[in-house]
Amino acid sequence: MANVTNRPLSPHLQIYKPIPTMVMSIVHRVTGGALYVGTLLIAWWLIAAATGQAYYDWANWVLGSIIGKLVLLGYTWALLHHMLGGFRHLMWDLGHGFEKEFSTKLAIANVIGSLCLTVLVWVLGFIIRF
Repeated sequence: MANVTNRPLSPHLQIYKPIPTMVMSIVHRVTGGALYVGTLLIAWWLIAAATGQAYYDWANWVLGSIIGKLVLLGYTWALLHHMLGGFRHLMWDLGHGFEKEFSTKLAIANVIGSLCLTVLVWVLGFIIRF
């Protein structure tokens, strides 16, 4: 029987040091999954609007609660973060931005840009609505 303690380990997350581009790749996938749930929530709100005033008022109450607003805030961030990540992937598909320093800066800019755009969308939303 072979000695299994001397066998090499397969690479996994405990071996690799997390770098910004790796983390953004993971977050891009997570936000893509979150968009499914958020889009179902928006579809539910639209169906409520088409169903009748009472159901629409109830849906607005749910989405207007603190928890509802936090979920919508997270959905907004996920949407914008995933969109910016998509632009990054499009740039890579065109053969640009593979340099290590540039791709790291782009990953950090993706986070900063998505947070700034989320704040901008919500500030404009509150200014226009109220």
